[in-house]
Amino acid sequence: MSENFDAGWLTLREPFDHAARNHALAMRLVGALPVKPRLIDLGAGTGSLFRYLAPMIDGAQSWTFIDADPALLDEAFNVTADWADGLGYRISGDDSALTIHAPGGDWVMDGELHDLAAIPGGLAFREADAVVCSALLDLVSVGWITWLAGTLRVPFYAALSVDGRDGWLPFHPVDAVMRAGFRRDQRRNKGFGRALGTGAIAEALRAFSTLGFRVSSAPADWMVPRTALAMLDALIVGGERAAVAALPAQRHVLSGWREARHAQAMGLRLAVRIGHRDILALPK
Repeated sequence: MSENFDAGWLTLREPFDHAARNHALAMRLVGALPVKPRLIDLGAGTGSLFRYLAPMIDGAQSWTFIDADPALLDEAFNVTADWADGLGYRISGDDSALTIHAPGGDWVMDGELHDLAAIPGGLAFREADAVVCSALLDLVSVGWITWLAGTLRVPFYAALSVDGRDGWLPFHPVDAVMRAGFRRDQRRNKGFGRALGTGAIAEALRAFSTLGFRVSSAPADWMVPRTALAMLDALIVGGERAAVAALPAQRHVLSGWREARHAQAMGLRLAVRIGHRDILALPK
């Protein structure tokens, strides 16, 4: 997987991710799990999805974090240990496994280094009771999703895939240029082949429903208020950078957009909605 993610960015976005994920859809996943489930988290990053779902599952559970970046896996253990300590839970383990001794049963984590773009051929889902991911599907290709759907026989939950319903308030005349460049950049090869970008949801629902899964999706939008200056700054800078990479001839126009948006943010006059959807595929 050629796309790398900075731990600082993942930390910044985590509260927005947690607020955005569709709670009802996540609870449907939880309701489909057996007692003491084992979950595999693809592209786990710093473990944000674990910190969202584990308290909802509540009882004894085990997780395997899959990621290609050893530094992110290390960070996942460190951040999750600190998080659990903040909840008052006892923690045990070492560098390869972590156990959180929660009141309803132990939450066990381990990690596995794996380049998701290299599959098929590396991951075994036989012992999993569910496979989950967050902010992954819009990075992958049609072939990758088709492979995954054909491999799984257990519930699949994918949170936070972009769907193109972006809203920047107030309006700026260069928004359309930024959005066009950003969309083009989303479709570039992230190591899996041509990325699906905003087409990921439709493709995933098609792939899983074709194979007999019961599929559903629900909106899960980031809502970034005027007071969230660090997140607004990251969205402005990231939006401009991606759009310029795709549309270099528009560099000066996009630079002006960035400056105007920064001025609005600093004046507490900018709010952003980034449209996402969550999906759930349950085997019949």
